[in-house]
Amino acid sequence: MSKIIGSSLPNIPWVDKPENYKMPIWRYPQNPIIGRDAIECSNSVFNSAVVPFKDGYAGVFRCDSKSVSMDLFPGFSKDGIHWEINEKPVTFLGEDKEILKREYRYDPRVCFVEDRYYITWCNGYHGPTIGVGYTFDFKTFYQLENAFLPYNRNGVLFPRKINGYYGLLSRPSDTGHTPFGDIFYSRSKDLEYWGHHRHVMAPIREDASAWQSTKVGPGPIPIETEEGWLLIYHGVINTCNGFVYRVGCALLDIDEPWKVKCRSKYYVLAPYEYYECVGDVPNVVFPCAALTDADTGRIALYYGCADTVTGLAFTTVNDLMDYMKKYPL
Repeated sequence: MSKIIGSSLPNIPWVDKPENYKMPIWRYPQNPIIGRDAIECSNSVFNSAVVPFKDGYAGVFRCDSKSVSMDLFPGFSKDGIHWEINEKPVTFLGEDKEILKREYRYDPRVCFVEDRYYITWCNGYHGPTIGVGYTFDFKTFYQLENAFLPYNRNGVLFPRKINGYYGLLSRPSDTGHTPFGDIFYSRSKDLEYWGHHRHVMAPIREDASAWQSTKVGPGPIPIETEEGWLLIYHGVINTCNGFVYRVGCALLDIDEPWKVKCRSKYYVLAPYEYYECVGDVPNVVFPCAALTDADTGRIALYYGCADTVTGLAFTTVNDLMDYMKKYPL
């Protein structure tokens, strides 16, 4: 048995595992929970991040508009299932107008650290890089310096300092739709200057685990457990019909998170359902957020489906740990 280190969340969205269900992650029966037309301007709402907030939940949502511009929109929910998303995108405040210029913004993560909610996202600044900002109330947002030079994606903060440093996972990329990708760990004293970059994991280039043979990238904020950091990540294979995105999990060392203690050979979630297989970009499940309850070990996973809508799925820390240890790389 493994235990989540963190706060209790008694009102976490939850549906019990179906009887005789074999996979470690199961879907909310009424998926998708957010449709592509959730707000007037949206063509699609997906790859978004949510966190507990006050007596409910708040989030930052990727909404691609009907002109297919990519931006971030705040949203709120009482139960984590039914969402009201603002009609206007986030406006960031900051000291440097050079950084505040918007090229595009997508695939946010939200992480509560110390006294505020940090947002990381894929920010357009002469190519994709990792934007960093924060908010206290999901109404006023402040933008910091970009974490890296282009090109980089999938910036995911750790929920506490590790050995006195902020920690960040990322996936260096290129200017295109990256046909490669490894996960790296970086650290910072001030959330501005990042260094001591360490390699975490690479794609598996042979058929031992071919679903993650092209690239891998961090998903939700890592979950602290008694055994280490539980990382839910996406893996990609390039097929004759294009990229297919699936989900795996790994266990990282608690003090040296670039050291992988265990990693799943088999995927834990894959595009099976119609809304995951058919959309603007077919055959994609892309996890960006996970709510956790330390008392029960429950995990509610939010993920993008076919780059079009948002799905919700469920698991527990023990379901993921047991499956990963039963089918390890």
